[in-house]
Amino acid sequence: MSLSDILENRSSIRAFTDKPVSQEVLNKIFSLAQNSISNCNVQPWQSMVVSGKCKEQLKKALVTEIMEGKQPQPDFDWLPKYQGIHRERQFGSANALYGAMNIKRSDKQARQASMLRNWQFFDAPHVVFFCMEKYLGIMGAVDMGIYAQTLSLLMQESGIASCMQGALGQFPQPIKEALELPEDVGILFGMSFGYADNTASVNKTRTVRVSIDQSVKHFN
Repeated sequence: MSLSDILENRSSIRAFTDKPVSQEVLNKIFSLAQNSISNCNVQPWQSMVVSGKCKEQLKKALVTEIMEGKQPQPDFDWLPKYQGIHRERQFGSANALYGAMNIKRSDKQARQASMLRNWQFFDAPHVVFFCMEKYLGIMGAVDMGIYAQTLSLLMQESGIASCMQGALGQFPQPIKEALELPEDVGILFGMSFGYADNTASVNKTRTVRVSIDQSVKHFN
């Protein structure tokens, strides 16, 4: 499968089978991802892969945070209020997601239940939390984004589906306690991954990409 094929066919997956990815395959993918580009080769990423009993315990802790009405307290300031065309694209993404699940805009309860699925890792067998030292700031975040996409594409090449989730950086404290992370390390975001449940309607969600004339300019 070429990189072009992967990019043209990949989508965010929000329903998984319970089949785990073997440790051998995980080791291969994460080893290859170490070749990702980073500024000055600092390689700031610290990937915390959570599976099995630890994942189930963490899922319960995060859902408890949400159900108790606690407010997000991310380690990094990354919660923009989208404006203009970005806001329109955000709405378009939400409409595509809820439309695939046949959830109406007026059905707030169903939408909230769907949102809660983020902190249940969409029942994926694995989740990875992307962490870095807090002082690294925006440059570390740039490197982390490059690394995370590399990892996601390598997974897709191996038939492993994934979903990037900014939501997994909103409530870092239970995660840091469970994984015994030091205070100077922050959780930027996360990604649930495993094998896709191809029968799930939510996995039929498709979003629209803008044409390059809206995002690319050439200067000669």
